Amino acid sequence: MKKLLYIFLAVAGLSLTSCNPEMLDTNPTDKVSGTTMLNTTDGGYQALNGTIRMLWQWGWTTSGNEHQCVGPQGYNLTADLMGEDMVMAAKGNGWFWFDYLYDVKSDFTSSAFRSYDMWNYYYTLISNVNYIINAKDTMEGTEADVNYIIGNAYAIRAYCYAYLGMIFARSYIGHEDRLCVPVYTENTVSGTPGKARETNKVVFGQAMSDINNAVDLLQGAARQHVSHFDQYSANGLKARIALYMGEYQTAHDAAVEALKGGASYTFDPDYHFNSASDASVLWGAEIIATQGTTNPQFLAHMDPDFGGYGDDARKCCSEWLYSRIDENDARRGWWVEELMPDGVTMALQQTKFQFGNKQGWGSSVTDPTTKADHIFMRAPEMMLIVAETACRLDKEDEAHKYLNELMSSREPGYDCSSLTGTELGTLTTDETGSLLEEILLQRRIELWGEYGRIYDIKRLRQGFVRTAEMGHPIDAIAALNSLHTDDPETFDWVLTIPQTEIDANPLILQNPVGSYPKNDYEGDDPAKAPKPAAGVAE
Repeated sequence: MKKLLYIFLAVAGLSLTSCNPEMLDTNPTDKVSGTTMLNTTDGGYQALNGTIRMLWQWGWTTSGNEHQCVGPQGYNLTADLMGEDMVMAAKGNGWFWFDYLYDVKSDFTSSAFRSYDMWNYYYTLISNVNYIINAKDTMEGTEADVNYIIGNAYAIRAYCYAYLGMIFARSYIGHEDRLCVPVYTENTVSGTPGKARETNKVVFGQAMSDINNAVDLLQGAARQHVSHFDQYSANGLKARIALYMGEYQTAHDAAVEALKGGASYTFDPDYHFNSASDASVLWGAEIIATQGTTNPQFLAHMDPDFGGYGDDARKCCSEWLYSRIDENDARRGWWVEELMPDGVTMALQQTKFQFGNKQGWGSSVTDPTTKADHIFMRAPEMMLIVAETACRLDKEDEAHKYLNELMSSREPGYDCSSLTGTELGTLTTDETGSLLEEILLQRRIELWGEYGRIYDIKRLRQGFVRTAEMGHPIDAIAALNSLHTDDPETFDWVLTIPQTEIDANPLILQNPVGSYPKNDYEGDDPAKAPKPAAGVAE
């Protein structure tokens, strides 16, 4: 690998103060060596919290375009814009526009664009938590503290490998033995020899092994902060990963466990996804005033009433999806028609995501009273996973129960009990009327802007189209003309690997820039993968 950063040398970390475990405070870690830091649980907490801050901190993953590199919510926005349900009404400053147009894969030679951004993000986090995990047998402190620190590190590594697989490989289902990404569990330094890409089966197997370790180590532990994992959020991540893999019983059981923590799935019309202390949140990040709230962040790209990016490049719901939301469904209020200053009506502008405590149009994002937490996982997602997996496991009564319960606070009188079956259309807009399709429709509505729509399209092995009738601008429609997003086998939604990795690691096979491989030097066929030089171990 060309470069793997140490949290101990590269970033100001966070520590949980002993007097107030509910509040995170900044504390620099660059004065303590990594080996010394991880001798004790005090240092272990500091390293863990520094890594967690890196998870949502913007500006460190690329050499440019940092304003669209804003952590998990930003990457989910990228994946949402690659689908059909979110409309980006205008280019604005250009942030996320090229993701929307599928015009990022050819920029793999630059350290300023998406390939480098995402690869560097996840592998840097992996490098950091590998050091923490590998200190588990020598770290001094109480068993409870060691388990808590190591359990969180395992969960972060599981998260990273799962999302690397979702981004840099084709769907797990149907491509289990195709190439994914390299796996590193040992401590690495700059100059550590690179590894070959493993298969989807190996990469997601590592993610599942890690999240199982996390769940075991976090059993019964009281979470110290919402940015940390506990047994419930770890089970939520396990459910998410297993669902993507098609391991439906595992996903079902993990989602049920996640809900036992008491997180709420009741609809709150006044909640605008800016507070991690909301009862629905299983995992998030609370941003305090001393950490700063600056413009390059998820909510700045979403909230049009705050001025800036969210105003210039508005995120809207597709007409197709909105037309399938019942008139009595309170979630219709997440999108509104708005008359713009130039007299043009902006159709279905989102209001779901807003800064809290705003002082009005254009109020300063540096105002310390402004609420702009990060939300990574909510209880309604778990309800939808239970419903979907129950349906797939021929437990339709249970599927009806969970979906009806979720919808009871959203659409009075909702009842899906008459629906049955698991048939889905070839395209996401081909309707079959099945129970599974209804569950997935409610998932598309509920998790709009939160999850990353393209990941679901991939795992469901469907294709999609965009049309003017949906509300997509002509550029977004034309962008797909030369692509094959109607084909589940396409590489269009598989990101290219950065050239820096290719140059430093001779064992890496590049992903296609186009829809399909054009030569023997790109693709995901293990037979095409470069072989190590004679006398060099893999």
